Amino acid sequence: MSEEKRSFFRGLVGRLTGGDSPGENVQEQTEEKVEKPGFFERLKKGLSKTHDTLVGRIDSLLLGNKQIDSGTLEELEEILICADIGVATTTELVGVLEQRLKRDELRDGEALKKALKEEMLARLSQQAPPMNTNTASPYVIMVIGVNGVGKTTTIGKLAWKLAAEGKQVLLVAGDTFRAAAAEQLEIWGQRVGVDVVRHKEGADPSAVIFDGCKAALARNKDVLIVDTAGRLHTKVNLMEELKKIRRVMGRELPGAPHETLLILDASTGQNAVSQARLFKEVADVTGIAVTKLDGTAKGGVVVAICSELKIPVKYIGVGEGLEDLREFDPNQFVEAIF
Repeated sequence: MSEEKRSFFRGLVGRLTGGDSPGENVQEQTEEKVEKPGFFERLKKGLSKTHDTLVGRIDSLLLGNKQIDSGTLEELEEILICADIGVATTTELVGVLEQRLKRDELRDGEALKKALKEEMLARLSQQAPPMNTNTASPYVIMVIGVNGVGKTTTIGKLAWKLAAEGKQVLLVAGDTFRAAAAEQLEIWGQRVGVDVVRHKEGADPSAVIFDGCKAALARNKDVLIVDTAGRLHTKVNLMEELKKIRRVMGRELPGAPHETLLILDASTGQNAVSQARLFKEVADVTGIAVTKLDGTAKGGVVVAICSELKIPVKYIGVGEGLEDLREFDPNQFVEAIF
């Protein structure tokens, strides 16, 4: 067949299918088919191991068990601890369920699951208002956390999120202790299209923060996000460094930092609670971002953090994508687990 005839038939098929050509129509259909699932679906998928560890085991416990008694609650206690909800929070939850059992509120398995869901949600909902970057200009976010928890990645994703909302963002590489920390932050800055202030490795962090504050004012930035070192094992040094950083911020930008965001890795389970407790001692933590919830069976640690430490979880990370860092929604989180 000649090329002229081929072109004629391609055009005819294109007109019949509503596209310019068969190839374009197929491509459009393919793009529609591979449309990315919504965040709630990704959240459910990310929390699937936590669901299996918690709800899956509860379902097995209740299978064929028509009556809820103290023995059922004892076994439930073990399941909750294994799901990294923690001994203290588990003891509190089971104690409340025992009271509800005495009031004849837990007549069957569904009633027990519903009650547990309500009690978990009550502890997760003790939240402070979401971060409001409109309350100051520049609004300063100091980010803290041990090395390896996803601190730099979270800063990059948060910068992207704020920039997408129309904010002018500046990053400050205040972790001058860890090798390549500033380079990693600079790569994120280039990726999401925001400026980064940095010094050489080993420089005084407070000097970098000072320059960052001056730059934020000079460049009329809306948000200033400050990275800090994560060497928690040298607690005394870290405490003094954070105090000095806060003094510099407060002097250059009165009221700063407006948010002190602690980054925790969900996959470390109860170790994340220990980290939060230590950082709460050395810094005025106002919110927490829990990373790496996807692929871990330890998502229950979020309940322990909110219940035991009374620090609000403000962000959760459930994947590698830029859009996978989201503001924490307690209702959505509990629904995804159950």
